Amino acid sequence: MKSTILMNPKVGWNESSIQRTMAQPVPEKISFPDEEEKILKFWNEIDAFKTSLKLSKGKPRYTFYDGPPFATGLPHYGHILAGTIKDVVTRWAHQSGYHVERRFGWDCHGLPVEYEIDKTLGIKGPDDVAKMGIEAYNKECRKIVMRYSSDWEHIVTRLGRWIDFENDYKTMYPTFMESIWWVFKELYNKGLVYKGFKVMPFSTACNTPLSNFESGQNYKDVVDPAVIVSFPLEESPDVAMIAWTTTPWTLPSNLSLCVNPNMDYVKVKDNATGKVYIMMEARLEALFKDPKECTVLEKFKGKTLENKRYIPIFDYFKFMKEKTGAFRILCDDYVTSESGTGVVHQAPYFGEDDQRVGMRYGIITKDMDMICPVDPSGKFTSEVTDFQGQYIKDADKNIMKNLKSRDRLVHQSTTKHSYPFCWRSETPLIYKAVPSWFVRVEHAQEQLLANNSQTYWVPDFVKEKRFGNWLREARDWAISRNRYWGTPIPLWVSDDMEEVVCVGSIEELKQLSGVNDITDLHRENIDKLTIPSRQGKGVLRRVSEVFDCWFESGSMPYAQVHYPFERKKEFDDAFPADFIAEGIDQTRGWFYTLLVLSTLLFGKPPFKNLVCNGLVLASDGQKMSKRKKNYPDPLEVVHKYGADALRLYLCNSPAVRADFLKFKEDGVKDILKDVFLPWYNAYRFLMQNVERLKREDGVSLEYHEEKLGSSKNYMDRWILSFTQSLIRYVRQEMQAYRLYTVMPRLVKFVDQLTNWYVRMNRKRLKGDGGSADCLDALTTLFSVLFSMSKVMAPLIPYITELMYQNLRHLIDPESVKGQDTRSVHFTMIPEPREDLIDTHIESAVSSMQSVIELGRLVRDRNTLPLKYPLKEVVAISGDSETLKDMKALEPYILEELNVKQLTTTTDKETYGARLRAEPDHKVLGSKLKKEFGSVMKAIQALNDSQLMEFQEKGEITVNGHTLVEGDLRLMYKFDGEKGKSKYDAHADPQVLVLLDVTPDQSMLDEGIAREVINRIQKLRKKAGLVPSDDITIYYDTTAELGKIINDFSEFIFTTIKQPLQVYPVPTGQNVIIEDTDKVKSNSLKMTIVKRGSASSSGTKSSSNITSVNILPPAPTKNGVSPTCKFVNVQLCSMCCQEGVQGSSQATVLLENPQNSNGLSVDDLKAQIQQVFGVRGRKVEVYQDSSLQKSLPSSQKVTDLNTRTLYVAPCTGDCPGSTPNTVTTSVCHYANVEFDSKGKKSKGTLLLENPRGCSLTVAQLTAQSQALLGSVVKLYRKPGKKEEITSKNTGDVLTLHGDTLYAVSV
Repeated sequence: MKSTILMNPKVGWNESSIQRTMAQPVPEKISFPDEEEKILKFWNEIDAFKTSLKLSKGKPRYTFYDGPPFATGLPHYGHILAGTIKDVVTRWAHQSGYHVERRFGWDCHGLPVEYEIDKTLGIKGPDDVAKMGIEAYNKECRKIVMRYSSDWEHIVTRLGRWIDFENDYKTMYPTFMESIWWVFKELYNKGLVYKGFKVMPFSTACNTPLSNFESGQNYKDVVDPAVIVSFPLEESPDVAMIAWTTTPWTLPSNLSLCVNPNMDYVKVKDNATGKVYIMMEARLEALFKDPKECTVLEKFKGKTLENKRYIPIFDYFKFMKEKTGAFRILCDDYVTSESGTGVVHQAPYFGEDDQRVGMRYGIITKDMDMICPVDPSGKFTSEVTDFQGQYIKDADKNIMKNLKSRDRLVHQSTTKHSYPFCWRSETPLIYKAVPSWFVRVEHAQEQLLANNSQTYWVPDFVKEKRFGNWLREARDWAISRNRYWGTPIPLWVSDDMEEVVCVGSIEELKQLSGVNDITDLHRENIDKLTIPSRQGKGVLRRVSEVFDCWFESGSMPYAQVHYPFERKKEFDDAFPADFIAEGIDQTRGWFYTLLVLSTLLFGKPPFKNLVCNGLVLASDGQKMSKRKKNYPDPLEVVHKYGADALRLYLCNSPAVRADFLKFKEDGVKDILKDVFLPWYNAYRFLMQNVERLKREDGVSLEYHEEKLGSSKNYMDRWILSFTQSLIRYVRQEMQAYRLYTVMPRLVKFVDQLTNWYVRMNRKRLKGDGGSADCLDALTTLFSVLFSMSKVMAPLIPYITELMYQNLRHLIDPESVKGQDTRSVHFTMIPEPREDLIDTHIESAVSSMQSVIELGRLVRDRNTLPLKYPLKEVVAISGDSETLKDMKALEPYILEELNVKQLTTTTDKETYGARLRAEPDHKVLGSKLKKEFGSVMKAIQALNDSQLMEFQEKGEITVNGHTLVEGDLRLMYKFDGEKGKSKYDAHADPQVLVLLDVTPDQSMLDEGIAREVINRIQKLRKKAGLVPSDDITIYYDTTAELGKIINDFSEFIFTTIKQPLQVYPVPTGQNVIIEDTDKVKSNSLKMTIVKRGSASSSGTKSSSNITSVNILPPAPTKNGVSPTCKFVNVQLCSMCCQEGVQGSSQATVLLENPQNSNGLSVDDLKAQIQQVFGVRGRKVEVYQDSSLQKSLPSSQKVTDLNTRTLYVAPCTGDCPGSTPNTVTTSVCHYANVEFDSKGKKSKGTLLLENPRGCSLTVAQLTAQSQALLGSVVKLYRKPGKKEEITSKNTGDVLTLHGDTLYAVSV
């Protein structure tokens, strides 16, 4: 392979990329958006999404519901965020071994469509629709309903989301609408449907009521008139009730007043006017700013005013006085002292509380005609003669003028408050009584809460608080709309409404109506159909209403598959859904309607898992607005930075935790700079050196995962362990749907890989340590990149595919034989290799990183670039193990900090260092409240010896308060005056780092040599050269700099790996580039010319095989044995993993409680693996120490009581173990007695496991709770005497052989 190919920036994806059979060189520069376009083309070529579904056919199903958006507008960042979350989770499920159907859905009916038509055609109300006809109107709606569907498909696909648009569902499909009818009839047959009127949020712009959850979606701060109006009492016209309102337009409909029966009211005289009013005593300030402005004449409870009559403010409905006893004072607790006058004016058909109280007092009844003189457009009807035809908000001024002229206006002002607006038309809502069809929900509140409790939400607080609170206040659901473009409500009624037929299918309608050619269920097609009356009432006609579109979207689980008319068994088997996701605004929308219908139909929740995202706002925190143009176009962002960058930015934001995200384009740009480019460069560096190793040493990298782990290099073992720990963590968190914990860890991982592993191992990866060591390093780096391409594929599908397509050609073909490896998205998420996880190494490297980072901070503070070497770094820690780890990693610390010597010590006094403490403000602040201030000062005053004692004991008493770990933070303070003045220092809570910052000439010269290297490397990069290009560098400089270059020539060559010679350049050379630069005050002229125009599998690291650590068995105390049957277990040829401490011996209980919960052989094996932390290892259980006799699956486990079993890895030579003849428990234990279902029961608690790994009191209590299945307390004596706590039981082993008593609390 020629070097010129390596420099060609055009090499990459091409038309024949599918046919590539060997790894390709990686260009230096990359355009992520351009590469994504090529990958998208590749996916189309192999029909990747459909192929993935074919490959997963027959696997367990994972059901996903996609909430339907409207196609009348383009997708915004909220859609993109929710869509990305859905894509990540469903891709993860597919790559975890599930078959995941993903169908896109469209919400086609309802206000969004009709509102667009009304605006376009200038339609103001129902009369305009009647003139043009419903058929013509719906035809217009049908024209625009999918206006942007192709744009949606393009954008969604470009964002990397895999979802089926061909097999989509639309709410206007006849099959979908028919299932809606079935849902409604099921509810109707259960007696859950009724016709009534209800005060509801009403959009006058859209001429329709809205659901309570719709009205809560769009609140705005508005300024409204605030008036106080007088209502003279009939019995004393010179005394008037005064009521406050912000809706003067409701005063013409006033039928009553309301006061709080339990609060104090006063008859008060206005000293300025002499007028006498009645109002709540606590609200006198509403009218009188100074107490001197009025005189209180009388005081009494609100109850005193009940049923007193007053003179109506308008005469429009004075007949109601005789008909129902209107214009009375009523009593109810909803009247508060928080605002107004404590007297509420009531218009029962314009307020929910007004309606409720009016019904209770008989002011209105269910059967009477409504007093509601406002038409659907918000204009007064002819009943209100003075304001007829005026829009209600426009009429406010005229009403106030009228009141003032009649001396009924006591006070006039304005108030600013939060008010609901129509989410579609952005106009103020009103509350208005409307006749509607309702579904009964209030009776099912407890069942809704119970079903909600069976679901899992991320984040959980949305489920428990926002959604839970909404369910507790669930009201009957108004499901009908007086509109046109929607699914018609399938009720046919007689003229007197007494005969009702509910139709549940097209076939049923055909039979009842006698019409057979029914293919579409919209109003224009079925309103004309009649059903003969069975009661001799002529014909039944369909009611005029259509379903609210929320009813349709809430029915989508059933309607999308045409349930129950098709795929019934398939649906029943897969319901509830495994997963749904939408924005937090859907807690009162789609999430709610799904749960209501599922509960009422099937008595169970509609989904198992839900991810709820927050809202995406503009960068200034305002709502994104097309009019304001306060956000960048999503496609432009994708074209600039790529879909992967946008996906990662959104998924790594507060919005995934249901919080707000202020969208910043720079945040997407930073993903490229901080994550993708470093990651890509690590991948490029790997491929360069794989090619170099093959070219120079004839050694090929052929990866086989089973052979991984043979490298003995500490950093190889670290990055492999770190990667496997990450895989384990990501699998665990993705199983819990916590994307917000996964994304930061994945981003941090890229930093660990690129800024630590690759940088610290560059020389090894370039082959400085020989081909065998280089192959180990390259194999390790390949493994990490290959594993992460699979793990991160669901999140960032493009860049992972890009890397995978090249990396896959380095895999041993035998290891993937029979698998479709054409795409990373066809592969499975890797299982964590527990045998590669070493938490001690991870901890050691973390300590090393702390030293390096602190040392860099000291360098930066003293303006000492890393190029200049320093004499010494001193690491001070109170933990000798930490210091030992640092010493083991000394070469890396010396190189990364460019120092000559590392000193580790616990002797901080010699260097003038001491411990100091700071309180954790959040923890202690909430714990100590008012005493926090004094305790904080005392903590800050603690001396070094006190803090060292705290480190040892884990607690300290300060000002009478016992403080424990977590209450305060320890850190080192460096006193330069007492210590060595040549040092500067920095510290974190674990380590104090001192750096010798005194200059040294030889070190300064070395620093200048590094500057020379830097200039050469920059010039190579400028020429577009790569490390494998054969070149010679010629230089010309001053005598001073020339001497330094000569002195450090070997050092320079070792780094640049190319010849460096002095001028002149021989004639006839092929000059690539030349330049002159400055190194300090010296001029440096450089010319670059073109020069000359094996696998080591190894064996498993011996560090992974440790000798068996044997401790003596627990002694027998007073002849007491464990109540439960047990076996002892001994590890052979391996040690504990997963952070498990202790020896290689353990005890496993074969039952617990006594004679209950017996184990099978498989259970026993799983318990053994869990105890020792070897769940990821393939192990065999033997009955003999020579490891010859395996434990058969037919073994009766209880027969093993008191015996010793031996556990060894399935692979490798295991020498066996010394026989163990102990028949007592090797672990300390205590027996326990407790009540279980009214019966006395006995069990056993292990006080350590494995042997030598003692439990805390908290862990012992948790073990008891698992045994009883409830929260418990432990006591030493019966009768709840001598409770066992962490304060009185420092060492649980002191309980050995005792009988404890567990009591449920």
